[in-house]
Amino acid sequence: MGRLRCFTNPASLGPQGQMGVGQMKRTFLKAALTAAMAALAVMAGCTERAPAGAEGGTWAGTWAAAPDSPGPALDSQTLRQIVRVSAGGGAVRIRLSNLFGDSAIEIGAAHVAKHTGGGDIDTGSDRALTFGGKAGVTIPKGEEALSDPATLEVTALEELAVSLYLPGKTGRSTVHSVAMQTGYIAKGDATAAARIADVDPEGSRFFLTDVHVLGAPTGRTLVLMGDSITDGVGSTEDANARWPDQLAARLQADPKLRSIAVANAGIAGNRLLTDAVAPYLGQSALHRFDRDVLDKPGVAWVLVFMGINDISGAEDFPQTTVSADDIIAGMKTLIEKARARKLKIWGATLTPAGGAGPNLDAPTAEAKREAVNAWIRTSGAFDAVIDFDAVLRDPAEPRRLQARFDSGDHIHPNDAGFAAMAAAIDFRLFDQ
Repeated sequence: MGRLRCFTNPASLGPQGQMGVGQMKRTFLKAALTAAMAALAVMAGCTERAPAGAEGGTWAGTWAAAPDSPGPALDSQTLRQIVRVSAGGGAVRIRLSNLFGDSAIEIGAAHVAKHTGGGDIDTGSDRALTFGGKAGVTIPKGEEALSDPATLEVTALEELAVSLYLPGKTGRSTVHSVAMQTGYIAKGDATAAARIADVDPEGSRFFLTDVHVLGAPTGRTLVLMGDSITDGVGSTEDANARWPDQLAARLQADPKLRSIAVANAGIAGNRLLTDAVAPYLGQSALHRFDRDVLDKPGVAWVLVFMGINDISGAEDFPQTTVSADDIIAGMKTLIEKARARKLKIWGATLTPAGGAGPNLDAPTAEAKREAVNAWIRTSGAFDAVIDFDAVLRDPAEPRRLQARFDSGDHIHPNDAGFAAMAAAIDFRLFDQ
C-alpha cells in the first residue's frame, strides 16, 4: 500500500488545529504531553483537523471508489467527475491516488462544487481545494494525497462535481474502471468552468478515491467490500441505483440514522484471495482491506460480500483454483482484521449465478457457492448475516436469480434487485 501524504493548510484550521505560542508557554509537563500526542498522531498517519467554525464534528467517508487498475495517460486536461454523497456535512475534502501510476502525477488544480446536471456546476458553490495550502500537489508513484478541508455545506444524497487539472503529460493514470456515471473532460484548466461539455469516453473514475464530509459528532461510516454487484454493474447509469446508493437513501429516510455514511469499496471483477489477472480487476480483498476499508474515516461497520469471482476464476485460471475452505479462510482473515480495530463485520451470502456462463454453471462451482453460504449462515463467525442469496434467488430454481431482479446476464441484479438488496439490511444492526 502506498504512503498517504497528508497536507494541512494552517489557515484553514480552527482553534483545535493551532499549536501556538500560548501553549508553548505552559508548564513543561503539558508541553511534553502535547509533543508526545503529536508524535503519536504522525505515527498513525494524519491528524483529523476541522476547518475554522466546524469544530466538534466527525469526518466520515461519504463516497468512495476503490482504485483497481492503471489507466490511460492524460495531457493538459481537466477531468470533471460526478459523485453522490451518502451523508452531509459542513466541510469536504478529497483523497487522490497514484497507486497504479508509473511515475509521479502532478495535480495542477482541484475544485469541488455542487453538480447541476451534465457537466455543469453551481459556480457559487465552487471551492478550490488546497494541499498543504498550495493549489496543486505532486503525488509520487504508488502514493496518495489528502486535500485540506474546504468549508462547503453538503446535503446528504446530493451530487458534487470534483474537477482535477493535469497540467502536463502524465504517465499512466490510476482508475476505478466501472464508474456507472458519466464523466467529463476538457482541454486546459477548466476546473472552475461552469460547464464542461465533452464526455469522458473511458467511463472510469480517475485518481479520485474518496470524498469525506465533516458531519455530526455521531457520524459513522459503513464500508461495503464487494465485487461488481456492489460496484453497481447492472444498474441504470447516472441514476445512483446501485444497492449501496439505495441503502444510503434508506438510511437518510430514518431521522435516527442520517449521520451514517456509506462508502462503496466494490470493484468489478475483484476477488477475495487473488490479485488481478485479466479480466479480473484490482488487488485482492485481502491485500486492499486496510486501505479500502479499515482506513476510512469514521468506519464502524464493514459488510463483506465477495467470493463468486474466486469461484469463477478457477475455471479460467486453474493455477488460481480455490476451494470453499480457502474462501472461508480468507473471510476469517478479514474478520480478524476488523475485530482488531473493534469494528462490527457482517457477511453476505453469495447470490445465484446459474445461467451466467460455463464457469458458474459448473456443478463444482455451484457446490462451492453453496458450501460458502452454508458457513456464512451457520458458523456465527460474522457479527451478522445478510442473506442476499435468499432475497434474490428464484424459489423454483434456487441457483438462478428471480427474473424480475435479473439485469439480463443472470448474475448482476437490475435496479429492482438492488432495491431488494438494500431493503435486506436490518437497521437494528446499527444499534450494536
